[in-house]
Amino acid sequence: MTLLVLGINHNTATVAVREKVAFAPELMQEALQQACNVAGLAETVILSTCNRTELYGAVADQPEEQLRELENRLLDWLCDYHKIAAGELRPTLYWQKGPEAVRHLMRVASGLDSMVLGEPQILGQMKSAFEVAQQSATVGSQLYRVFEDVFSVAKQVRTETAIGESPVSVAFAAVTLAHQIFSDLKEARALMIGAGRTIELVIQHLKEAGVADIVVANRTLTKAQELKHKYGVREVLLSDIPDVLEHTDIVVSSTASQLPILGKGTVERAIKARRHKPIFMVDLAVPRDIEPEAGELDDVYLFSVDDLKEVIDSNLRNRQEAAHEAETIIATGVENFLRKQRGLGIVSTLRNFREKAEQIRDLELEKAIKSLEKGEAPEKVVRELARLLTNKLIHSPSVQMKKASADGHPGLIELAQQLYGLEIENDPVADDAGIIESRQNPKEAGQQS
Repeated sequence: MTLLVLGINHNTATVAVREKVAFAPELMQEALQQACNVAGLAETVILSTCNRTELYGAVADQPEEQLRELENRLLDWLCDYHKIAAGELRPTLYWQKGPEAVRHLMRVASGLDSMVLGEPQILGQMKSAFEVAQQSATVGSQLYRVFEDVFSVAKQVRTETAIGESPVSVAFAAVTLAHQIFSDLKEARALMIGAGRTIELVIQHLKEAGVADIVVANRTLTKAQELKHKYGVREVLLSDIPDVLEHTDIVVSSTASQLPILGKGTVERAIKARRHKPIFMVDLAVPRDIEPEAGELDDVYLFSVDDLKEVIDSNLRNRQEAAHEAETIIATGVENFLRKQRGLGIVSTLRNFREKAEQIRDLELEKAIKSLEKGEAPEKVVRELARLLTNKLIHSPSVQMKKASADGHPGLIELAQQLYGLEIENDPVADDAGIIESRQNPKEAGQQS
C-alpha cells in the first residue's frame, strides 16, 4: 500500500485560491466517492478547512510513473470538480507519498503545520473528516491503520509536550490571562466592546471556558445582534456601558474608535459600586479604547495589546521548543508505522508457508493411518511418519541453502541461520549433500508439493 497526499494550504496559496477548492460539508460524501471512482483511489479521506484542503489516498504499490499518472488524474478531477483552471491550481499544490505522507499527516494532526503553531482545532477537524469518509465507505483497512497511528501520535504530542499550553493569539491570550484573575470563569460576567472578528474570537474562547453571561456593546446593534444569534450573547449600545460595567468582571475592547471609549472616571465609579471586586480589562485597540490611567486604580487589572504581545512572544518560543520535542515523537511514530507495514507484507508469505506445511502433514498423516489400518506396528508407523515429515519439511530450504552457497550468496545462508536459530560449527568434512538426500529416496523427493 502507498499513502498519498495532495494538498493546498495557507503556506502555498492565498485565501482567494483556497476558497475555490474548499469542499462544502453537505457535498463531501459525493466528493469522496468521486475521488475514488473517477480519480482511481482505492480509499480516500478529504480534509477541508479555512486554511487547507487535502486529499489522503491509499493505492496499491506501483511504479513512480503510474503514481505520477494518478497525481495528474487527481489534479484533473479536483479542477473539474471546483471549476478551476489547472494552471491556477497546480503551482499551489504539494504532492507527497509513502513515509513523507505519513509524516505530513502526523504533523498536521499535531498542529505543527498550522498557521498558529500547536492550535488544537485541527485534530478535531481531521477526526471529523475521517468519520465522514468512514460513513461514505471510502475508508478501508489501509487508511484505518494510517489514521489510527496518526491520532495516537497526535495525542502523544498533546500529552507529552507543551505544544498547546501557551496562548499565541491575542484573543486566546486575553482569556488565558483572565484565568489568572478568576479561579472559576463560569461565574464571571463579560463585556465585549466592539463586534469585529477579534471580539468574536474572544467570545468563542470565553464560551469554551464556560462563561455564560456575555454582553456585546457596539456603536450600532446590527453586528452585535449577529453575534447574539450565533453565540447567545446580549447586545447593548456604547452609551449603555456605564450601567453594564458595575456588573462586569471581564472587559475586552477592540474597536476602530480614534478616541477612548472607556474613561478612568467611569471605571472608578464601577469599582466603587462593585465594592472593589476586581475587574480584568484587556484593550486590544490601536488607538486605545480604554484610558491608560484606568489601570492605576486599585482592583483594576488593565492589559494593552503590547502587554499581550510579550505574553504571546514568550509563549510562541515555548511552543517552538515543544515543537522540537513533537518532531521527535513524530519521527518515532513514522518509523513504528512503517515497521508495522513491513510486518504486514509478510502475512501472505506466512499463510502460504503454513498451508504448504499443513498439506505435507495431512498427506503423511493419511499414509500413516492407512499403515495402521493394515496392521503395521504403531511404533514403526510413528517413526516413519516423523522421518518423512522431517525430510519433506526441510527438503526445499535445504536445496535453496545449498544453491545459495554454490552461487556465492552468503547473506541468504546467514538469514537462514537466523530464521531457524542455527548454531553453525565449521566442519570441512561435512557432507551437505548427505544432509539433503541421505534420508530421502528419489520417490519421496518426487512427492514434494
